[in-house]
Order: sequence, then structure tokens, then C-alpha cells
Amino acid sequence: MSFLEHLDEFRKRLLHIIAYIGIGFLASFYFAPRIYEFLSVPAKKALPEGQKLVFTTLTQPFSVYIWVSVLGSIFLTLPFTLYEVWKFIAPGLYRKEKKYVIPFLTSSVFLFVAGGAFCYYVVLPRAYGFLIKMGEGFTPMLTINDYLDITLTMILGFGAIFEMPVIVAFLAMFGLVSAKFLWKKFGYAILIIFVTAAVLSPTPDAVTQCIYAVPMIILYILSIGIAAIFGWRRKKQGLV
Repeated sequence: MSFLEHLDEFRKRLLHIIAYIGIGFLASFYFAPRIYEFLSVPAKKALPEGQKLVFTTLTQPFSVYIWVSVLGSIFLTLPFTLYEVWKFIAPGLYRKEKKYVIPFLTSSVFLFVAGGAFCYYVVLPRAYGFLIKMGEGFTPMLTINDYLDITLTMILGFGAIFEMPVIVAFLAMFGLVSAKFLWKKFGYAILIIFVTAAVLSPTPDAVTQCIYAVPMIILYILSIGIAAIFGWRRKKQGLV
């Protein structure tokens, strides 16, 4: 394809993704109160007994349900979105490499959902418990907007972080990274991971930051193994 043809293909795939998310949004909006109820569990457990999340303006509940529906749509339409990404990348792959579409879709969806679930069940309860305990001398008035902003950022952030092995697999497939390179930069990677954990963590304690960092380190090591497999396959095919 020419450069303009690539742009046209990108526009086509992007419009498809927007359409998927729009349809998913309408479906999610119907269940928005239930989705928010599910998302608010970590905060409710950390708040004093009988304490609820509050809103300070009339429009806050509506805007919260809008963003909750966006989150629900992202998770609901993720397989279709990733398929469009694959369709955009596929023309640059060899015929044998195109057979990875099913592993790509299943692993990407699984890892993204696993990242969101890890954040919801492990990180959020500890983070909110720590933050609310820090203010135990005061009366907590956690607004639904503040809670949702932090929660959405963390859930989507962990979902993206857990995609590391898939991203490395694609880079290794095109010969842009190798297991040797990733292993050589392991020390730098550890430093970057802990800096990232410190920036993303809503609490300053070392334990919570380690909860962020340990999964990223495991994913990085897994990515080295994946890069080694694709490097071996490229070598076997005579591409290196």
C-alpha cells in the first residue's frame, strides 16, 4: 500500500472501532447503575460502616454513569477492537505469521481482563484502605467523581500494563526487539518499573508500590521468554 492507502485503511479501522464502542456504550448504559455498584465495592468496604459515597452537584451521577458506560464498552468490545487492530497490521505479516490471529486475540483479551481484575481485587482495596485510614481523624466525604476518576485510571492502566507480553511478541515478530536485548536491559527495566509503580501508586508506602511492581517484573520476564521463541522462529526461517 501507498502512504495514503495506509491512512485510508487506518481511518476505516478507526471508524469500525468507534462504531463498536458506540454500540457497547448503549448496551453498557442500561446496566450503568449495576456496573457502578460493582466498581464502588472497594471504597465502600474501606469507608466507615454506614458511610456512603456522595455527590455534590446534580449532574455528577449522570456523568459518572456516562464514564462507567465507557469503561463497560471498552471491556465489552475489546475482542472486536483488537480484531480491527490485527486487520490493520496483518498486511505487513507473512502468511505463516497471520495464523497467530487467534492466539493474539485470546491472549490480549485475557491479559487485559486479568490486569483489570488484579487491580480491582488486589490493588484497589489496599489503596483505598490505606488512604481512608490516613484520614481517620476526619469525616470522609468521598465523592463519586473522585472515586471513579482514580478507579478508571487504575483499572485501565493495569489492563494496558498486562498487555506487555503481546506487545513484545509483535515487536519480536518484526525483529525489532530480541530476548538478548531485553535481558541485557533488565536492570534498567527494573528501575523503570519501580519508578512507574511509584508514579501510578495512589499511596506512598513501599508495600503498595511492590504490589504494582511485582506483576510488571513477572510480565517482563515472560516477555523475554516470548521474544526468545519468536527470535528462534525468525532464525529458523532465515530472517536473521
